[in-house]
Amino acid sequence: MSTAKRFMDMTWDEFQALDPAAKMPYFNRGERPYHALIAQQFNRPMLDRLCALATNIRRIAKTRDGMDFLASLLAHKRAMLYFTQPSSRTFLSFYAACQILGMKVSEVRDATTSSEMKGESHEDSVRTFSSYVDLLIMRTPIQGFAEKMAWLLSSTERPVPILNAGSGKDQHPTQALLDIYTLQRSFERIGGIEGKKIMFVGDLARGRTVRSLACLLTHYPRVKLYFVAPDSLQIGRDILDLLTAAGVEFEVSSKFEKLMPEADAIYMTRIQDEWDNPADKGKLDISNYSITARHLSLLKPTGVIMHPLPRRQEIAVEVDHDPRAVYWRQVRNGMWIRVALIAMIFGRDRDVARHFEDNLG
Repeated sequence: MSTAKRFMDMTWDEFQALDPAAKMPYFNRGERPYHALIAQQFNRPMLDRLCALATNIRRIAKTRDGMDFLASLLAHKRAMLYFTQPSSRTFLSFYAACQILGMKVSEVRDATTSSEMKGESHEDSVRTFSSYVDLLIMRTPIQGFAEKMAWLLSSTERPVPILNAGSGKDQHPTQALLDIYTLQRSFERIGGIEGKKIMFVGDLARGRTVRSLACLLTHYPRVKLYFVAPDSLQIGRDILDLLTAAGVEFEVSSKFEKLMPEADAIYMTRIQDEWDNPADKGKLDISNYSITARHLSLLKPTGVIMHPLPRRQEIAVEVDHDPRAVYWRQVRNGMWIRVALIAMIFGRDRDVARHFEDNLG
């Protein structure tokens, strides 16, 4: 039974009420993603295949012939980037990923230039766009909107895959994929992600990157997670319940410097005061949740510092020169993991595997 027919078996309210893990069969086709909407749809074998595919693709891309091969894979496909929330890295990363695969790309980055200004609903706008393209990549401040459009389009004559490039304060699954890829590459010579201690710091209540990555880390045995933030910005109960159900050890704390020597990876986040009332912005003191050069002696020699960016004052610029600062590598990794994801969605991972074996294996 196709993904579309399974979606059609229930109303939107019924589908929305499902546990996130129960949505996995609706978003995937067998062992590959069809949509990429929530972190919970990715299991460990899928994560391993995506990371391996990204590494093979970036090795193929080192030569002109390799780039020509990659550009032939989806030259017959079109993609649209529908970004109605500010973005630079995610937008350009997806744009570059589509170009590497040869896709023709169109975009809407400002809803005021669309018919939404005439009163058209968000749903009708996206359904219109789906008529022109083979892939929709969406970033929106509306929580759950990407999922809703996947459900809505499944009952139309032309459903297309939808990639969630960030939805409200809830999910950012492709950021979580690039974070997993960065962790894997950072720890590949010291046992991988298994058994590592990962610390999340900052605005954890509204940090959708933290929520999505915490979900993916449940697939790696013996990891321990630390959530370090002031009480008002601490991680939500739903994520802690998910970790408890998965048997993942965690600790909730406000003691950043005390716990820093324990961490194999420190995942910094900015204060997301764009969600605040203007009168409340800048009132929270976060000086105790920042990394400066003096903190580097507390970090393990094999440890890494990560950040989804953009940053403010939570990582001092002088930290950039430390080899354990890997947030610029995260940016590059994001492009390659998104190339791998799009290639896998369209079933071109097999072509990549054959090319790699024939030419670089």
